[in-house]
Amino acid sequence: MMRIKIILFYSIFLCWSNSRLLAQAEFSTGTIQIGVVVKDFNKSLDFYTKVLGMKQTGGFALDEKFTKESGLSNGVPFKVTILKLQDSPQATEWKLLSFGKKARHPRQKHVQDDTGLQYVTMYVASMQPFLERLKQNNIPLLGQTPVTLKNGNQFVLIQDPDGTFIELIGPA
Repeated sequence: MMRIKIILFYSIFLCWSNSRLLAQAEFSTGTIQIGVVVKDFNKSLDFYTKVLGMKQTGGFALDEKFTKESGLSNGVPFKVTILKLQDSPQATEWKLLSFGKKARHPRQKHVQDDTGLQYVTMYVASMQPFLERLKQNNIPLLGQTPVTLKNGNQFVLIQDPDGTFIELIGPA
């Protein structure tokens, strides 16, 4: 009886581990690249690089033909600037692009005010340099932040120039 239980356990374990490997094999990388359309490119680039400290790691341009064939913009060419929290191949790419002031998006006061991507979370090594840069750049803290979490980390909520909420979480 014990031998049957062991065989059954290993059979279940092998099926479970094979299903996990199959799911992981469907993606070639564990990161997501996020495209963010902004109203004022230079203002947003300054915010993400000078205030949040992201690194500009590259970029590319898409021509009329590709944007039309791909369905991205119906033939409107555009440039993409790649930002990362760390200059590492494993780091998530924050792809910044702009079509100028034509883009319209309501500015939200709270995450429930619109659908789609509403907020991102960034874990920081120390909150202090971020709080200093936010103050220097007149970026208001939202709610009653910083708030101390149960694990002792601080939680700060801000918005980028277009209203996307950004959570900063880390030690004081």
